[in-house]
Amino acid sequence: MPGSTRDRRSFPGVQLPGQEGGSPTEVTLIAQLGIGAGDALVTDASQRQRHHPAFIDALDEPSARLGGMHLQQGDASSLYSFTVGAGGHPFHRHAGPRTFTAIAGSAGAELRFATASDAQLARDPAAFARTLRRIRIPPDCLFTVRFGGGTWHQFASNHRTHPALFALSCHSNELAGAMDEHARAQVQRNAADIPSLTEVLPDTHWPSATALSAAPLLQLSLQAAPPSLRARLCARTRALLGPLRRIPLRPLRGFVERATPAYPVQSQAPHSDGLLATALPHSHYQDQTTLCLDSAQVAHHSASVLLADVLEGFLRNPPTGVGHLMALRNRLVAPLRLRTSPLGCPVSSLLSTDRSRLFAGRYPVLDAHIDDGDTCAEVLLGADDRHLRFRSSVRVQRCADGHVEISLGSRVQTRNAFGRLYMALIDAAHRHYVAPALLRRAVEHALAPELADLDDWAEYSAYR
Repeated sequence: MPGSTRDRRSFPGVQLPGQEGGSPTEVTLIAQLGIGAGDALVTDASQRQRHHPAFIDALDEPSARLGGMHLQQGDASSLYSFTVGAGGHPFHRHAGPRTFTAIAGSAGAELRFATASDAQLARDPAAFARTLRRIRIPPDCLFTVRFGGGTWHQFASNHRTHPALFALSCHSNELAGAMDEHARAQVQRNAADIPSLTEVLPDTHWPSATALSAAPLLQLSLQAAPPSLRARLCARTRALLGPLRRIPLRPLRGFVERATPAYPVQSQAPHSDGLLATALPHSHYQDQTTLCLDSAQVAHHSASVLLADVLEGFLRNPPTGVGHLMALRNRLVAPLRLRTSPLGCPVSSLLSTDRSRLFAGRYPVLDAHIDDGDTCAEVLLGADDRHLRFRSSVRVQRCADGHVEISLGSRVQTRNAFGRLYMALIDAAHRHYVAPALLRRAVEHALAPELADLDDWAEYSAYR
């Protein structure tokens, strides 16, 4: 049956009636991407989503919660990513409204919406098929979708070998709509995910293949009208080239760079007092790196609070270069059955599973001390290995003139000839690069924790 085509010079879009006077469903095309780009973008984003700490694979809709609610600030919104593969996903609905921006695969996608309410379905099971509408999205296209709570929907690819779409979805109010007590309690704990917010359509109401194909269809497109020869040739070309662009030509990478301020550091002899001074009395190696801050750079008045933030910085803001060196070192010493860690050795024991002694209720330490005025706080870290024993001190000292000294000191006792050789090989790198880099990045985090990289934190948390 021939259809009618309307020309739009702006963004082509459609609006479907909502459920019983509720918000309508709106779908708008934004931009046409390069030939085959849809499959490549969906594949790349899906792989990155899989590595996210909040990734969950359920209901044929792999997803990740990228950002939760901030209820203390009055913000009940959340941000998610999700993928729909070639097989599509089941008809389902959510209590609250949804708005998302998506990229269609290189065969395009079909979006299906039904507005039948529970009361209508109870009176007439055919109400679902009667209210069903389909919207076809062209290949390699950027588009937006918005619909109200309670709207049944299903997304599928236009071809069984191509992914349907990848989307970034904003839940404008995670607490909106009618949901059961368990789901609402999970939302209020800020622990919701897409599966827990999803109600799947019962099998008894699923439309048959005949009813699905008979549902009214709206087709959107850019550059060429859907029924034209040009549009058909374009769609076929994109479908053929899409799989080729999925082939990975480079490893999956991503970077977060923070410019570390040039905090002045100096190498000096370890403190003659404190925890490190009495650790390993027969040590063969020792050093100390000290970083100085003036009073204007530090908002903390408590040395112990600042020290806890510095320890958090060792974990959440490690230098990339030190991480690479540790990865190389771990591979080289693995056959020797030596201790390995992703963190630089001076602070690697912060990943210890021994929780018998904790500083600030969280960080595993061998010992800790805070003076009476909380102007000096220090923790002792360390571990024993087959070739050596090491102890490290992280110390925060607020001086009388207001400036703050933060130091990272180490003492090492070698156990055999290999230990002495090992220390001779790493001595220069440790003094001039590893210790200063670790300390600078830890202090950077302590002074600006809001810039922490959550992916780095998830990676290091896996060792704890």
